Amino acid sequence: MLLARALRVAAASLRPPPRHPPRRLLSFASPRTLLPLPAAAPPLARSLWQLGGGGWRTALLRPRRGSAGGVSCGCGGLHTEGDKAFAQFLSDEIREERKIQKHKSLPKVSGGWELEVHGTEARLVRKIAGEKITVTFNINNSIPPSVDDEPQEEQKPDEQEPDITSTPNFVVEVIKDDTKQTLVLDCHYPEDEVGHEGEEESDIFTIREVSFQPTGESDWKDTNYTLNTDSLDWALYDHLMDFLADRGVDNTFADELIELSTALEHQEYIKFLEDLKSFVKCQ
Repeated sequence: MLLARALRVAAASLRPPPRHPPRRLLSFASPRTLLPLPAAAPPLARSLWQLGGGGWRTALLRPRRGSAGGVSCGCGGLHTEGDKAFAQFLSDEIREERKIQKHKSLPKVSGGWELEVHGTEARLVRKIAGEKITVTFNINNSIPPSVDDEPQEEQKPDEQEPDITSTPNFVVEVIKDDTKQTLVLDCHYPEDEVGHEGEEESDIFTIREVSFQPTGESDWKDTNYTLNTDSLDWALYDHLMDFLADRGVDNTFADELIELSTALEHQEYIKFLEDLKSFVKCQ
């Protein structure tokens, strides 16, 4: 047994060593050595949507107001440099109109007339001896256009511009107690009569139409006969004018109505400028 063991040991020492594959040497000239080994992908970072819990979405998508070159006041409307200049012009205009405003409050009409104002419409009411007289007028389109045949010359600095006068058409209603009809007289100011002084016998207003209308009804009937005074007998026309004068509608009343209408028109004009300024500035 000792001889067999010695022979196995000797045979093992004479066997060539096992061949292993050669190791690959990394070459520093190879571009692969410059690239880092791929690493594990990091976890996805949290976006703004996640950080805000979704609440930032509306803030990020909402457009900024005034980004189109305008100025924003928070109302969402468009504001431009032209609007700013317009508002400044209106401020100056309002200031100048207030300077020349003659009546801070509406003037009264003598003779016991009570005034009711509803926007641009005014109503004067008077009751005498079982009769109710109502005079109604509207200041819209009540300023006659200024048309001069002669060419206008340059205005001197010390000259004042002519006053603007409101001469509205007005309707006189005469209602007698215990009657179902109202006598309606449509009156107006002729352009050639307004502003003429020193003519005591001349009437500054005229009657244009006369009719009867149902008492208490706001809508008048076109089927009721209407008398036009253009072709009326002068004697009948004079009696109609005297009928109005006996009830307080005469030249004095007509003059005071012009003053009242002019004050109301100027008041509404200033209010319109103020509303227009607020609209432009979005206040």
